Amino acid sequence: MRPPSYKAVVEEFAASIRAGTLPAGTRLPTHRDLARERRIALATATRVYAELAAMGLVVGERGRGMFVRVQSGYDGLEPSRALPVPRVADLSFNQPLGEGQADRLRQALHALSVSGEIEALLRQDPPGGRLHERAAVATYLLERGIDTAPANVLLTSGAQQALDSVLRSLTRPGDVLAVDALSYPGIKLLASAHGLDLAPIPVMATGPDLAALDRLCCTRPVRAIYAIPTLHNPLGWVLDQERRDRLVSIARSHDCLIVEDGTYAFLESSPPPPLRTLAPERTCYIAGLSKNVAPGLRFGFAVLPGHHVETVTRSLRMAAWGAPGLITALATGWLADGTVARWEEDRRGDAAARQDIARAALAGMHLTAHPISYMVWLSLEPHQRPDHVAALLAEAGILVSTADAFATGTHRPRALRLALATPPRDELGTVLQRLRDVIDAIPP
Repeated sequence: MRPPSYKAVVEEFAASIRAGTLPAGTRLPTHRDLARERRIALATATRVYAELAAMGLVVGERGRGMFVRVQSGYDGLEPSRALPVPRVADLSFNQPLGEGQADRLRQALHALSVSGEIEALLRQDPPGGRLHERAAVATYLLERGIDTAPANVLLTSGAQQALDSVLRSLTRPGDVLAVDALSYPGIKLLASAHGLDLAPIPVMATGPDLAALDRLCCTRPVRAIYAIPTLHNPLGWVLDQERRDRLVSIARSHDCLIVEDGTYAFLESSPPPPLRTLAPERTCYIAGLSKNVAPGLRFGFAVLPGHHVETVTRSLRMAAWGAPGLITALATGWLADGTVARWEEDRRGDAAARQDIARAALAGMHLTAHPISYMVWLSLEPHQRPDHVAALLAEAGILVSTADAFATGTHRPRALRLALATPPRDELGTVLQRLRDVIDAIPP
């Protein structure tokens, strides 16, 4: 009998998994056993499992083997948000809001309605914003250690649009983008959309493995490096001055663009200088107001080297032009009158308090987190598969993110990312205790 092609083996496994014949948690044959049983080459067996993993049907665990994944949909890059029971808490996404913000919004909208030419808010702003609005952002950024001309600032509809516009206009399909092995999930979506080749950099407790980054740049034509040096998502690190200098040196040596994500940087009150300050000629700094003001305020910005401004502006014009006039007026007004700075100070206090609650509720578990942040990276025990844990927590009404969402390479750590900002603070301890009870009840 002719040995089956690898596609036939993939389809057979996929059908069995979807039909429940191979239930979640089933340990599959080793690569060598599969090759022997199906009379295929070892490389072909590896290809079979790689395709099944890409389909979200199996997951490999280092040192333990290959397992059928839970198919509930509560793990991965785009987890389901429809729980089988009434929702207890959403720990999958940070939506920080503070007391009094709704009243402040009413006041700001009223002030806009009675001041100036209200009709101006109905007109289309130029792509990237008007110069005086860009100047408000440039002034605000001085507190973050970034001294830039307003002309180098482009306003966008959220930080994600800023990141999209930079990658869309300054890279080409097939370009290599160096990125931490665990990083912001949005970078994976954008890399896929723009045909970029993600090259994962191994991560350590204090930051990316910069020696590995240097080796990568020596062996492959890296076009850009995506970095989160201050309050990394999801690991919470803040790179020290030496590591920042080293990263910039590598980028200059290999002529790489740096894309610096400063979304959570406001939570660190006195970090080292941003990469943008160390290498302004090659760094695009991206941030917004979703975490320090409100997630529904879709206002972001990109600070660019002067020679890239025109190119990215054209990209904005082709997409959505930038932030809407009404949102821009609200955001720049709050930047100018100190409202954003006050809310950032409140956020720092809130984040520190939530970290204290998390450390108390999850004491003895394997946690990685910055002491003033809205994230906890929770490493699981060898018998606790992230997809299975996420499904059990969903049954208890708790949404979490698995490591799959953040992994940019093939290795998926056995871990969860817990977002602490969304539940009411006085309920967070109870939620985390419930989460712990579910995880601790999983038998070895």
